[in-house]
Amino acid sequence: MTTASPPGRAGVNVRPAARADLLEVYRIETDSFAQPWPFSAFEQYLGNPGFFVAAGESVLGYVVADTVSNQGIPLGHVKDIAVRQEARGEGVGTALLRRAINLLETEQVHAIKLEVRASNDRAIELYRAHGFEYRRTIEGYYNDGEDGLLFVRPCG
Repeated sequence: MTTASPPGRAGVNVRPAARADLLEVYRIETDSFAQPWPFSAFEQYLGNPGFFVAAGESVLGYVVADTVSNQGIPLGHVKDIAVRQEARGEGVGTALLRRAINLLETEQVHAIKLEVRASNDRAIELYRAHGFEYRRTIEGYYNDGEDGLLFVRPCG
């Protein structure tokens, strides 16, 4: 299943990630984050129903999401999302996040959580626009000492 093309990016489809996408996904990861996931992490998620890429002629972004259990209650978890620098602000992140939310809601999770750097205003704005609410600060969450913010989106 693919989503409609996001505004400003004709011909972009959100689809499950394939092995052929991994190098581009990893390049986006290393260009986007000071402490990127290792390539092997993406290999581990290959085949996971929550690993999507937004692609046209090339991979423009990706999302990794899955379900976790919190005291027996199923929760969705958006673990990683990034968009190629030159495609930011064109709806790619929105399309990826929507696809992840839709998938997780079909898994009948009670809520979806994610962590974001306290300094990442652009991502925080995206998450709030999709119903995520700030819950708490996680001091020193990132390896460089920056705080993480926990956001949760109720489902159902």
